Amino acid sequence: MNELKNRIGQLSRKYFDEIVAVRRQLHARPELSKQEHQTAETVAKFLRELGVEVQTGVAGTGVVATIYGHNPEKKTVALRADMDALPIREENNVEYRSLTDGVMHACGHDVHTASLLGTAKILQELQDAFEGTVRLFFQPSEEQYPGGAKEMIGEGVLENPRPAHVFAQHVYPALEAGKVGMKPGKYMASTDEVFITVKGKGGHAALPMNCIDPLLIASHIVVALQQIVSRNTAPDVPAVVSFGRFIADGHTNVIPDEVKLEGIVRTFDEQWRKEIHRKITRMAQSIAEGMGGSCEVLIDQGYPYVYNDPQVTENTRRWAVEYLGKENVVDLPLRMTAEDFAYFAREVPSCFYRLGVRNEQKGIVSELHSATFDVDEKSLETGMGLMAWIAVNALKENDNLTKADNGR
Repeated sequence: MNELKNRIGQLSRKYFDEIVAVRRQLHARPELSKQEHQTAETVAKFLRELGVEVQTGVAGTGVVATIYGHNPEKKTVALRADMDALPIREENNVEYRSLTDGVMHACGHDVHTASLLGTAKILQELQDAFEGTVRLFFQPSEEQYPGGAKEMIGEGVLENPRPAHVFAQHVYPALEAGKVGMKPGKYMASTDEVFITVKGKGGHAALPMNCIDPLLIASHIVVALQQIVSRNTAPDVPAVVSFGRFIADGHTNVIPDEVKLEGIVRTFDEQWRKEIHRKITRMAQSIAEGMGGSCEVLIDQGYPYVYNDPQVTENTRRWAVEYLGKENVVDLPLRMTAEDFAYFAREVPSCFYRLGVRNEQKGIVSELHSATFDVDEKSLETGMGLMAWIAVNALKENDNLTKADNGR
C-alpha cells in the first residue's frame, strides 16, 4: 500500500494546477441552490473526458459518476461533494472573483467539487490498483431545504449498487491547509427555521394606549424564548435558539400592525428537538395573547444532525494519519452548524470530515459565509489525494457494517 500511497501523492501534485484552474472557474461562476446548471455541465464534461461513466439530471442538477476497479461487484463506496453557492456579494480582490453579482462560493463548495474531480482523475488512472466500485455524488442544493442529499437518495443513488459507506469533506477555515479534522459520533446539529408573525393593532406612536404594540410583544417573545435553552434544556444536550431577523415596517412615529421574527433551532437530540418546537409555539402564542395580540408560528423542519459512524471514522482517521502524518490530523469538537450530508449518514455508515484551508501568512483567515472567505489552494492537493486514499482503503477494508446507526 505504500507504493499506492506514493502514486496517489504524485498524481495529486501532477494534477494540482489543473484542479486549481477548475476551482477558480467554478468560483468565478457560482450558482445558487437548484440553479447549478453550468456547474453540472462543467463537472459532467470533465468526467466524460476522463472516460468516466456519468449520469446527469439527478435531483435536478446533480451528477453521479462511477469508477470501476478490478472485480467491481466486490464492494462499493461513495464520495460526495456539494456544488451550490450562497447569496453573498464577494468582496475579495482576486482574479477569480465572482462574476455573478450577489452570488458567491462563500462556503467552499467550489473546493469540494474541484477536489472530487481531482480524486476522480486519480482513481480513473489507478483502476488497475484497486478492487470494487467508487461512486461520486456531485450534489446540488446543500444550502437550501429540503436539501439535495435527500432528493438524490429519493432518486436511488444509494441503490444498485448500495455503497457500504459515504465519505465527504468540507473546508474548515479554523484549520491550516494541509491538515484535516474529524469527530466520531454526533458532530453537527439538526437545523430548523422558525417564522413567527406577531399581530397587534397599529397606530400613532405618541398614542400607544390606543394600540396593541406588536414590537413590544415580539420583544418579549424573543427574550422569553431564550429560556428554552438557559432554563429548560439539559446541560448535556447542546441546543441553540437564535433570531436573526426582526421585521417591523413602522416608522419613528408609527406603530405597525404586525411584526415578523425569523430564527433557527439547533440541537443534537431528536426528542428534545420536537419539545423545543412545542415550547416555542406555546410560549410565543401565550405571550402574544396575554398582551392583547396574537401570533402565528411556523417551524420549518430541516436537516437531522450529522452522525459519523465511530468505526468508519476511526478507520478514516487512521488512513488520514497514514497519508498526511499524525501531526496533520486533529480531533474536532461538536459544531452547531448543520449539513444535509446527515441524510446520507442516516442510510449507511459514513464519515464527514474537515479540510483545513487557513493560511495566516497569506491573509486567508475569513470565516465561512463571509464576503471575504477564500482558501489556501494547496488544500486542493490535500483534499483530492486524501479522498482517493480513503476510497481505495475503504474498498479494501473488511467490514460487516451495512446499516447506519445514528446512536438514537
